[in-house]
Amino acid sequence: MRNELIDVLYTYNNAFASDNEPLGGIKGHEVDITLNIDRPYPPVLRRPAYPASPRAREALEKHIQELIQLGVLRKVGHNEEVEVTTPVIIALHNYKSRMVGDFRELNTQTVADRYQIARVQENLTQLSKAKYIKSMDALKGFHKNVLMPKANKLLRIITHCGM
Repeated sequence: MRNELIDVLYTYNNAFASDNEPLGGIKGHEVDITLNIDRPYPPVLRRPAYPASPRAREALEKHIQELIQLGVLRKVGHNEEVEVTTPVIIALHNYKSRMVGDFRELNTQTVADRYQIARVQENLTQLSKAKYIKSMDALKGFHKNVLMPKANKLLRIITHCGM
């Protein structure tokens, strides 16, 4: 069993973070986001930035710079059409910070996945039978999926610095 697990992990090693690829990535499958409304999109999908304290602004700028360096984020060009913006905030807890996007309104306008995530209880039941459990950085896990170009346009964030 152990050797089989090692074989699977080695086969899909590009999905995991490494020194050369700090986030890993799932290649060969692009995620699409489909809205249940047509253009022109309602103004509620083009939201302004939330106000932020100086401490939150500093933390937000640090997170954004890190994500730009990792290739997860990029600045929106001046000539690009922007129809949807999502504000982000900084959640501060135990002297640590993390960037959180408020996608609630976008989620209400999005066609639901056909294969929804299993319920927490189902996952815990399955984990109780596991022989190997590995921790993972759930915050960085969100960046592992490659988005279709048209889906990228729906996930533009806005901060006090702009988009």
